[in-house]
Amino acid sequence: MFRRTFWFTTGVAAGVWATTKVNRKLNQLTPESLAAQAADRAVLAGRRIKVFALDVREGMADREAALKDALGLSAAPPQDRKQLPAQRGRAQLTQNYLYNHPKAGNEDH
Repeated sequence: MFRRTFWFTTGVAAGVWATTKVNRKLNQLTPESLAAQAADRAVLAGRRIKVFALDVREGMADREAALKDALGLSAAPPQDRKQLPAQRGRAQLTQNYLYNHPKAGNEDH
């Protein structure tokens, strides 16, 4: 009698466990759940890409600094070098073009 009760209870427990497992798996395969899983994975991939890009930038800056040091470009330029002329504004360039260009303002091209 106890033997039958033990096996009956064991069978019921196994059935409940199996039913629970199957229902959980079916819930994971619904379209809403699959969409949520895909969104979570996309967010995770985006974070990993961002971390990777930041690591690449940091390494690139370190390498650039090392190359500048190796080539001697990191030192300030000597003061006796001539400076480049100041950049002209757009209005001044347009005015010079209109004044100096032979066809500027001519409507009979």
